[in-house]
Amino acid sequence: QVQPVESGGGSVQAGGSLRLSCAAAGRVSSINPVAWYRQAPGEQRELVARIAPSGHTDYADSVKGRFTVSRNKAQNTMFLQMNDLKPDDTAVYYCFALYGSSPVWGQGTQVLVSS
Repeated sequence: QVQPVESGGGSVQAGGSLRLSCAAAGRVSSINPVAWYRQAPGEQRELVARIAPSGHTDYADSVKGRFTVSRNKAQNTMFLQMNDLKPDDTAVYYCFALYGSSPVWGQGTQVLVSS
């Protein structure tokens, strides 16, 4: 199955950092990772950050100044550098990608931030 694959989640204390990666499994050149979402228990999935083909980035207000989205075009990989993590950042983080013009989701990676 063609889908992006996330990695880099884990458990950290508040104030710590994590770096998430999203790589394309299967036919690498056909998948274009474009955004990170997250879903906390009992909450709806929300957009965290996205990166346009131009390199322009957008962030949720709650993560501005702390998270940075980037990508390696040559390797078709997207990253999310998360600094100064807070307990409210605890969630499953999902990579959202385009397979051609079709949306595809990764399985998610858990981030747990303890106070």
